[in-house]
Amino acid sequence: MVHRIAVVEEDLCQSKKCGLECIKECPVNINGQECITLPGSKIALISEELCIGCGICIKVCPFDAIDILNLSEELKSDKIHQYGVNSFRLFRIPTVRKGQVVGLVGRNGIGKSTALKILAGQLVPNLGDYEGTATWDRFIQYLSGREMKEHFERIADGELRVSLKPQAVYKLPEAWTKETRLLLQQMDERKKMDEVVETLNLKETLDKKLPDLSGGELQRVAVAAASLKDADLYLFDEPSSYNDVFQRLAVSKLIRGIAESGKSVLVVEHDIAFLDYVTDYVQIIYGEPGAYGIVSGLYASRTGINSLLDGYLPQENVRFRDHAVTFGQRAAGETVESEEVVAKYTALGKSYKAFKLEAAAGEINGGTILGVVGANALGKTTFLKMLAGVEKPTSGTVHVDAKVAYKPQYLSSEFDGTVDEFFMTTLGSKYTDPVLQDNLVVPLRLEKLLARRMGELSGGELQKVAIVATMAQDTDVYALDEPSAFLDVEDRFVVARAINRMVKARGKAAVVIDHDLQVVDIVSDRLLVFSGDPGVSGEATSPLTKEEGMNEFLRRVGLTYRRDVNTGRPRVNKPGSKLDRDQKDRGTYYYVSAQREESAPAD
Repeated sequence: MVHRIAVVEEDLCQSKKCGLECIKECPVNINGQECITLPGSKIALISEELCIGCGICIKVCPFDAIDILNLSEELKSDKIHQYGVNSFRLFRIPTVRKGQVVGLVGRNGIGKSTALKILAGQLVPNLGDYEGTATWDRFIQYLSGREMKEHFERIADGELRVSLKPQAVYKLPEAWTKETRLLLQQMDERKKMDEVVETLNLKETLDKKLPDLSGGELQRVAVAAASLKDADLYLFDEPSSYNDVFQRLAVSKLIRGIAESGKSVLVVEHDIAFLDYVTDYVQIIYGEPGAYGIVSGLYASRTGINSLLDGYLPQENVRFRDHAVTFGQRAAGETVESEEVVAKYTALGKSYKAFKLEAAAGEINGGTILGVVGANALGKTTFLKMLAGVEKPTSGTVHVDAKVAYKPQYLSSEFDGTVDEFFMTTLGSKYTDPVLQDNLVVPLRLEKLLARRMGELSGGELQKVAIVATMAQDTDVYALDEPSAFLDVEDRFVVARAINRMVKARGKAAVVIDHDLQVVDIVSDRLLVFSGDPGVSGEATSPLTKEEGMNEFLRRVGLTYRRDVNTGRPRVNKPGSKLDRDQKDRGTYYYVSAQREESAPAD
C-alpha cells in the first residue's frame, strides 16, 4: 500500500498566468469529480484522496509548482507535523542523548529547521492535524514507549533548558548593535566566557560591534553565545559556515567539550568532514525538498555518513537516491593536464594599508583544476581577483591571454527580474547547453527557481544561479570563490563533480577556493597553499601536486586524513589515535591506503 501526497508550492503557483491547465487536464476533474480546484486563495488545491497519481498536472504546470509523491503507507503513523493542506510534512523526530553529539544531515528544504524548532519546544507538532489545535499532551501520548518521550515531557513542563545557535547568523547585528563583549557577558550563564573566547580566537572581536564583524566572526560569536548559556540541550544549526578549517576545528572542540560535560548536543551540518569529526551519531533526513522529510534511525557517525553517500539506509532498507557519491581513487597528484599553459604569473605582491600578500610564481595548464586552501584573511580572494584581472598586483605580472569567468565569494542579487530573465539576459542560448543541463541545471533543480525573482533567493539558491552562470561561459579559465558556501551536502558534491567533469571535457582550466576539504578533494588536481598571519600578511606557494599541497596544509592544521575503506572519502583521524601518530611520524598527513584502516583503528 502507498500513501499519496500532493504538494503545491505557493510561491510558484501563479493561477492568473497559467491558464489553469492542471484543473482542465486532470482526468478526475474531466470525469466530474473535483480533484483539483481553485479556492479563494488562488492557489491550486489538490485532493489527496481523489488523486490517482497520473502526474498529468505535474507535466502541464508551466511553473513547476506541483509534486505528486507516493510514500509507504506505514509512514502515516509517523507523521510529526504538517504545515497545511498540500504543504510540507515531517515524518519522525530526531533523537538526542546526554553526553553525546548527534549530527543531522540532509538537503536544504527537507525539514531540518522544523525538527530543530520541535526539539527546542518552539513548535508544537500537530501530528498532521493542521486544522486542529496542537498540544504537547497529544504529542507525548503519541511518543508513549519511545526514547524521546521524557525529553518532550520536560519541554511541556518547562523544565528543559534549550540553547539554539540559529542558522541565519547574518541577522544577529539587527538584534544586537553593541560590542561583542557585552553580548557574551550577558549570555555567560556558565561563567566560561574567557575559556570560550580563547578557544574560538575571539579576543580581537570583543571590542568590535556586531555589525562590523565578518561572516566567520559572526558565526563564532553565535556559537560562543549559544555555548555560554546554561542548558540541557544545545542545538547548533550549521556552525561551520563562513569559517576556515582552523576555525571549524576550534568550533568542533568546543562542541565536543559541551557533550563531554554531560549535556545533549545536536548539530545540523553540511560539511561531512566536520560532521564526522564532531559527532558520535548521525541521523539523515531524506525525502523531497519542499514536500516532505523523513528522519532516519540513529547511526554511528561513520556508518551514517557512508549511508548518506551510498544513498541507502541499511536499517530501514530504504534507497533515497538512485546513485552513490564516490571519491576518486587515482593517485594524489595524478592529473590529466595538457602541456598548454593557459595562465602564468611571476612572483606577485599586493599591498594594502594594513595587509600584504606575496605569492610565488606559477602557471596553470589546460585540463587542470587548481584548488586553493588556507585560513581566512590570508589573501586567497585577492589572489583570485588578480588572476581574473579584477585587481592589479602591486608587484609582478599576470600573463593570462585566455578569457577568465569569475564567480565572486560574495554574491549579489541586484538583478531586477526573475531567474529565468537573468539567465536569458546573461547567457542566452548557453543556458540550454545539454552538458550544462545534465551536470548542473537538472541535478541542482534550477527549474524550480526560474519563476522566482533574484532578490527573493536564499544564499544557497543564489549560489546555484551564480555557479551555473559562471560554468556556462565560453571561457578558458573558471575562477570560483567558495562555490560550496550555503549549499547542502548533496549539492556540494553535484557542484564539485560538475566542475571537474566540465573543465576536463572542455579542456579548460579552473581555480577553486573552498574550505570544505571533501569538495577540494573531489575537484582538485593541484593545490595552492596559503599561510601567514590572518589580516596582516599572507604567503602563497606555487602550484603543488595535491599530495604535496594537502600534506603541507594539514601539517599546518595539525590533522591527518585517511580514506574510508568503503567509500574512499577523506576522514579525519582522531588526534592522538594510532593512525594519527603513525602518519605524523612518517610525515604523511594526507591519506594512508584505505586498506590500512581495517587493521589500525583510527578512533
